[in-house]
Parts: sequence; C-alpha cells; structure tokens
Amino acid sequence: MSADATSPNAPAAPPSEPSINAPELLEFMVRLAQAYLACGEQTAQVELSLRRVASAMGVRRSRVVAFPTAIFISLHAPDREHVTIAEGPIQMLRLDQIGQVYSLGTEAQRAGALTPTEGFRRLNEVLRQTPRFGAVGSVAGHTVLAAGLAIVLGSSIENLIAASGLGLIIGLLKVANRNRPILAAPLPVVAAAIVSAIVYFAMGRGYDIDPLHALIPPLITFLPGAMLTFGMIELAYGDMVSGSSRLLTGAVQLVLLAFGLAAGAILVGVTAEQMLLDTQEWIAPAWLPWLGVAVFIVGVCIHFSAPARALPWMLLVALLTFATQRLAATTISPVTSGFFGMLVATPVGYLIQQRFRGPPSMVTFLPSFWLLVPGSLSLMSVTRLLSDRPAGFDGLADATFAIVSIALGTLVGASLYKWLTDQFGWWQLRVGRVGRLFGRGQ
Repeated sequence: MSADATSPNAPAAPPSEPSINAPELLEFMVRLAQAYLACGEQTAQVELSLRRVASAMGVRRSRVVAFPTAIFISLHAPDREHVTIAEGPIQMLRLDQIGQVYSLGTEAQRAGALTPTEGFRRLNEVLRQTPRFGAVGSVAGHTVLAAGLAIVLGSSIENLIAASGLGLIIGLLKVANRNRPILAAPLPVVAAAIVSAIVYFAMGRGYDIDPLHALIPPLITFLPGAMLTFGMIELAYGDMVSGSSRLLTGAVQLVLLAFGLAAGAILVGVTAEQMLLDTQEWIAPAWLPWLGVAVFIVGVCIHFSAPARALPWMLLVALLTFATQRLAATTISPVTSGFFGMLVATPVGYLIQQRFRGPPSMVTFLPSFWLLVPGSLSLMSVTRLLSDRPAGFDGLADATFAIVSIALGTLVGASLYKWLTDQFGWWQLRVGRVGRLFGRGQ
C-alpha cells in the first residue's frame, strides 16, 4: 500500500518558487533607481542596492546597469527574462525625501519586508510630498544659508547684508520656478545674471561690496561641487561613463553660471576687464566662522526640508568637517584640506546612520560638501578666465586639486569605516548601545 500524500511518512514536497510579479517588480526597481539617482547617489551603489532588492523579492538573477541619465534592468524570472530601459531623474530631491528614499530602499532589501506594489505606492507618496516648511520656509531658509556662508567667508556687515538680500531674491526665484522642469536648465544662468547685475550696479553707485562675498553665497545651491566630487569618485571606481558624464555636466554648469555672471555685469555696463574679483581685506573675529557654520546648516535644514531631528546630526558633521579642514589648511595646505575634512565627515556620517540610528549619511554629509565649496573655487576660476587668463588657469588647477582631494577623502573615509566595523566587533557593540540611548534620528 502506497503512502498517502497526507500521511506522516509521505515525502515532503519540494519547496515551490516564490510567486514573482516581474512587471510590478521592474516598475518599482526603476522608480527606486530614479529616486536614488535623484539623491545624488553613486551609480555603483545604485546597482548594488537594486540587485539586493531583486534578491530579497525572490529574483535570484538580476542585472542592473545605471547611469546618471539612464537605467537598464534585467530580471530572470521562472517563466522568462524581463528587461526594461528607463530615463534618469529630472530633478534632485530634498533632504527629507532623500532620508525616506534610503529608508524605503533599506526596507526593500530585507526579504519579505515589502512587496513591489507597496514599495511603489510608498515611493510615489515620498516623491509627491510638499516641503516641510512650505514656500515661505524655503525662501527664508535660502536667505539664512546665504547669510551663513557669507559669515563663514568672513564678510563685513555690508557684504553680509548684500548676500542675505540676494539670497532672499534667489529663494523667491527658486520657489516661483518650482515644479517647472522646462525652466530648470536656464534657472542658474538667470539667477547668476540677476545677482551679478545687482552687485555690480551697486558697486558702480559707490557701495562698498566685495564681489566674492556677495556673489557666491546666494548662488551656493547652484554650484556643482557635490556633482564634481562624485564624478571623481566614480572615475576612481572605474565607472568611466558615469564619472565622465557627471564631471562634464558639472563643468558645463560652472560655465553657464560664469556666463550668467558676465551677462549680468555687461547689462549694467561693466566690461570683462573690470570683473577682476579681488577680495577686500577684513579681519573677522576668530569665533565668527563657527557661528557662520551653524547659521548655514540651519538655513540648509529649512531650505531643503531636512528630516525631523536631523539638525543636531547635520550640525555635528559640519562642525567636525569644518574644524578638520581649518586645522589641515593651517598646518598642511588649503588645497588639500578638503581631503581631511571628508576623511572625518564620511565615516561619521555612516556611523550616525548605522550605529546611532540617525538620518542617512547622504543627509548629514551633503551639507558638508556645500560647506567645503569646491564649486565656488571653480566658478571664480572660470569667471577670471574672462578677464585674467593666467590667474583663471591657476585657479582652475587649485580647484581641480581641491575636488580630487575631497573625492579621495570620501573614498578613504568610507574604507576606514568599513575596516573599523569589520575588525572591531566590540567597537560596533558599544557604539550601538550608545546609539540606542539617543533614540532614533528620524
């Protein structure tokens, strides 16, 4: 007598393959990849995260190729192979959206934690969210961050007032241009032209304004310092297409900003030879730049809608980065000081995210990229090429070394954190216990 299927002695049936809805999974992965790229993430990390998502959702074989402007995904489901191609993101995300995208991506990489349909719905909710502080907060935040950067630069009272007023104008311009992708490309040029025309018009009327301290702070959110740095990182990892495209895009954005500065000056009758940006001598108190860092981070938090309870972590990373950079600038070299700044910022950002349950590292150390302002050095160099080519080329060389040092500091900092977490289990345990005392950062 043969054993019945329900008999205790019956052989166990082989486990069935999990049911996979490949089209829904592909759609979710595409949207998640676009969101990661809109956060400014490296393409290699995007590919790794998406492969982990596919594996967690039951697809054993997947291929992902990500570029800043295109995504290719292939899933090997039990029935057949599913392939899709999609374009890259149209615009960048705010800090609160970045935090939620990374949280959602981390959850999607845990087996059984999320379905493609649920992930797609939650991702759409994140992308449709309005800024935490509204339009008024966005404008006020841009004014505050411009004032903070002017303080960091050691601006006089006149330059501080000018930078704050221009930051207010650019903040209003950005809010008026919100949700209009067609006008996103010319916006930096228009903003630079407006700022330049106002500054040089005021200087022509006898106002004591330093162009460097008045032009850079209101334009800081347009400067592609992070894009240039991540481009260098991707080239170092061997991602030639992604790295080259980001470097080229950042360089073009600098040229467009320089063109806008020149156009604004010409509109008020200033020639290229008169655009020499010689800084004025004004000795600021030693404590003033530290106050400027705090003001700048508060402005970034408001303007870019940082996640709830992320401000203390952002301040911590920015102050540590700024302190390390200033120490390296005085003891070693200002050009390579960015290496040491990011050598501290990168592992601290990962530590806050993974051990202290704080916001994603991208949220905490992106403001540090802006604080190091490698883009401003490049912008001044490109602008100087219009009037003083030897000085402009020298400045470009310094800016290139600064960007390379920041990229190298990011790479070494990430490797340092990985080595510490791999080698010292007691370090992970103790830090994790301290992190639980502080509670969650989001």
